[in-house]
Amino acid sequence: MNYLFKRFGVFGLLLVLCLFATAIHAKTMYVSDKLKITMRSGPSTQNKILAVLESGQVVEVINLGDEWTQVRQANGKEGWVLSRYLIPNATHNLRLEKLAGKHKNLTAQAAALIEENNKLKAESRKLRTEFETNQKQMQQTSTEYETLKSEAAEFLTLKTNYERAASQLVEQTAKAKKLEEQVSRMEINYAIKWFLAGSAVLIVGFLIGFSTKRQRRRPSLV
Repeated sequence: MNYLFKRFGVFGLLLVLCLFATAIHAKTMYVSDKLKITMRSGPSTQNKILAVLESGQVVEVINLGDEWTQVRQANGKEGWVLSRYLIPNATHNLRLEKLAGKHKNLTAQAAALIEENNKLKAESRKLRTEFETNQKQMQQTSTEYETLKSEAAEFLTLKTNYERAASQLVEQTAKAKKLEEQVSRMEINYAIKWFLAGSAVLIVGFLIGFSTKRQRRRPSLV
């Protein structure tokens, strides 16, 4: 009894070590470019077919042999396939599909970048046009400002000259008014003088005439 226990115990330990070693050396392999292969329940064509594996399908190697290899599928199902149909790298079709997918993604990214670049170019042209328009408006505004500044200076000069002329006109008007008053007074005085002179002449003439008549009358009375 003890002998059997020791014997089977040693056998169990060896089995565990074998499984552990197999798990350590397990690696991923791919079904070769052959279109389809069969996975069987044992390492022989006489064993039952468990599944059909397609080219590029990934399997995990459990026990690698020269003719048959024990593998495990992604769904956990295990079986045996011919070793010559397994390769360590992905098949050309699988790599081509991956490259095609990457190419498609890169093409989409490139198209998005081209579209974004076109939008940026359009925005740049728009900004450049707005900048040129604003620059022209600024130049026009600067010209109008200089013109207005010049006109304002001329206006101030004209205003100063006008105020000076208006002040001189007021002074001249006052002087002319004084002269007119002086002339009026002179004319009045002149008229009065002529009137008085005429009156004096009339009075003198009247007195002379009166005296003459009187002298003529005296001899006649003698």
